[in-house]
Amino acid sequence: MHIDEETCEWLDLPSPLEMYKHHAALLEDEIAALHLQLRKARDNIRGLVQMNDELATGKAIAETALKKALADAGRLNQETSEMGRRINGLMAVVEQRDHLFRENQRLLMERNQARSS
Repeated sequence: MHIDEETCEWLDLPSPLEMYKHHAALLEDEIAALHLQLRKARDNIRGLVQMNDELATGKAIAETALKKALADAGRLNQETSEMGRRINGLMAVVEQRDHLFRENQRLLMERNQARSS
């Protein structure tokens, strides 16, 4: 075994301790990179949570506005229906008035003709 160690030295091969140190350095670099990725992922998650909260708030506001708009639309439909019924009633009165006016005019003409004759 003593011969192998001497061979490693003159062949300029790293010793087991040097290999472990090199491997440890590689692992430290990888861990540092993973910590950076983890930090970025946490920041992204924080941003997504904040965006989700904002969207949930916006959704609640939109739902409230929709409910109000639907209530207003229902109220306006009811008012429109009532106005339509009133207009129909007024149109019937106008027809009756026009009919009575024409009848009155016809009777006046008949009376005037009867007097003239």
